[in-house]
Amino acid sequence: MKQRYLEITFRNGRPVAAYIYLPRRQGDRSARTEAIDGNLIIDYAADGRAIGIEILSPAATSVAMLNDALGRVNESPLSSEEARPLAA
Repeated sequence: MKQRYLEITFRNGRPVAAYIYLPRRQGDRSARTEAIDGNLIIDYAADGRAIGIEILSPAATSVAMLNDALGRVNESPLSSEEARPLAA
């Protein structure tokens, strides 16, 4: 996967979880995680590259919080287009 994307899981019309997939190589798996503020978990590959960010409570997560987490792993902030599903 070359580009990042946001996936949101809904149950009964409400967002219950979300995940930002970061660029990764074929076969990458999470080898280590880092919890941030109790609502975000960054997944790292065995070589230390960030490969995704789990959002435990999308309704309680702001774009600013996500952009802070993305900055920690040297990723650019979410564009308004990327962030749009979080407003749903």
